[in-house]
Amino acid sequence: MKKSIFVVSHKNVAMPQDDMYIPIQVGQKNEDFPGYIRDNTGENIASKNPNYCELTAQYWAWKNSKADIKGLVHYRRLFGKQSSGIFTPIATRYKYVLNSETLEELLSEYDMVVPKAHNYYIETAYGHYRHAHHTEGLKITRDILKSDYPSYLKKYDEVLNRRRSHLLNMMITRKEIFDSYSEWLFDVLGKVEGRLDISNYSVSEARVFGYISELLLDVWIECNSINYVELPVLYMEKQNYFKRYATSFARKLGLLKVR
Repeated sequence: MKKSIFVVSHKNVAMPQDDMYIPIQVGQKNEDFPGYIRDNTGENIASKNPNYCELTAQYWAWKNSKADIKGLVHYRRLFGKQSSGIFTPIATRYKYVLNSETLEELLSEYDMVVPKAHNYYIETAYGHYRHAHHTEGLKITRDILKSDYPSYLKKYDEVLNRRRSHLLNMMITRKEIFDSYSEWLFDVLGKVEGRLDISNYSVSEARVFGYISELLLDVWIECNSINYVELPVLYMEKQNYFKRYATSFARKLGLLKVR
């Protein structure tokens, strides 16, 4: 089986050495990175990258890739065969990156590979989203599911009221599942885009369709009875954990306003 795991990047950086990893360049840079596919070739929505984030790469993979196995990861977030400690040197972490052999073993038993679920602990997925983002998009998404995909509505409400989610827009699965999910996702997001006014959103908040999609993956997986396995995520850049947690805490206290 041909495997194409697309590594989304807006920078020319080191990539995993396994041949199944395909670098795909997103963003508006004029420079073409050597060895990268660009998301503005073939059938694409590359111009929407400021609002759709890595989903422009997912769209490209859906419309243009014929691989039997498709996946989406990030230049700084990769699936790992095992976890690495926060003090493990980044160069060493590449030893733990998911490889083709292990992936084949997993997909012989499971339908999809997803990241280890994020636990919110003290709040729901909706509460976490509300503290960090504008919520109009979630409300419009619910309206669209109610009118166009009513069988998904109950699960959508359940997912938003849980304390754990599979975030990051990362997955690996068979072509027919990848394509089916993408067809549904981009139909929903396209309709949200048509109703949501983001003209006054900050640059960060304008990435709204990427944020919404993180919560839609679990909805689609469970409504379609997808058997998945969770893998750890390896972070391939230095992380400022103090800043991350301080920002999250400040949002929960209402000290940072969504713009």
